[in-house]
Amino acid sequence: MTKPFLEVLKGKRCDPPPIWLMRQAGRYLPEYRQLRAKAGGFLDLCYTPEFAVEVTLQPINRYGFDAAILFSDILVVPDGLGQDVSFVEGTGPVLKPVRSAAEADLLSMDGLLGTLAPVYEAVSQLTGRLGAETALVGFAGAPWTVACYMVEGRTSRDFHAVKSFCYGDPEGFGRLMDLLVEATVAHLSAQIEAGVDAVQIFESHAGVLPAPEFMTWVVEPIRRIVAALRVKWPDLPIIGFPRGAGSMYVPFAEKTGVTAISLDTAVSLDWAMEALPAGMPIQGNIDPVFLLVGGDEMDQAVKRIVDTCRGRPHIFNLGHGVDKQTDPGTVQRLVSKVREFSS
Repeated sequence: MTKPFLEVLKGKRCDPPPIWLMRQAGRYLPEYRQLRAKAGGFLDLCYTPEFAVEVTLQPINRYGFDAAILFSDILVVPDGLGQDVSFVEGTGPVLKPVRSAAEADLLSMDGLLGTLAPVYEAVSQLTGRLGAETALVGFAGAPWTVACYMVEGRTSRDFHAVKSFCYGDPEGFGRLMDLLVEATVAHLSAQIEAGVDAVQIFESHAGVLPAPEFMTWVVEPIRRIVAALRVKWPDLPIIGFPRGAGSMYVPFAEKTGVTAISLDTAVSLDWAMEALPAGMPIQGNIDPVFLLVGGDEMDQAVKRIVDTCRGRPHIFNLGHGVDKQTDPGTVQRLVSKVREFSS
């Protein structure tokens, strides 16, 4: 039995388009909040396979999405490299900052796969729990985005610390990025070997760099990751999500080697249909706030996206993740409308 999500990634158009949502397993679901309370810390939730499996399956059981994305976090990689990583309620991720080449050199690949072994065990368990038509997506953060957290020490608004590092000591920062490329290849490879059908690379902070630095610190590391994965898995579907890249979506699509592009909320679909390489599958890109508004306004936005993307292989998704205030019933309406408007 075919998986519509994978068919689109092969370049085919499906009617209706397959649908899944970034952050589809999360705080907007009451069943997630119950399990989160039971697990204790957030990393405990990620590193306990039975919990990670259950959270991954919750939105599939509720909505029948065409793809499940492994429940984990992009910051398990720096945790596996030996950086001090924690998640503080009400604050988010907090890391001991790495702001020099000397500090970056203290990190190591030695414990990565051992620390992250529970993540791969969750993938293995999930492969037997999903329906024949449901794909399983693995993921990692792109090196630039992960480095932003590692250097800033938390979510940042101005990115001064990481930019100062990469502009002021490009050689030293390059060593950190080389380590992250190696770690990301290893992390994604382990997920693939455990059974995921496709992977997505989240470049959540792509939009904060000028064009020359974008090519150096966003495009080139991802190109290297994709090339390394293709050696062993030449047909592996790889989705790139360079959030906030604007016009730089084009060189990202042309130079990285990714299979498909996930579009953020601000990207004009009319522009993307013309500017991106012909036939490249696209994913996206309804504003998550429409799920807070709901009703006819959301329905109209869904129809506009479905209609605009009919001429290209398309996976319906958000332009970012589901907001924690979202009504689960609105998500059900979204799924129904995507399939209704496509017929």
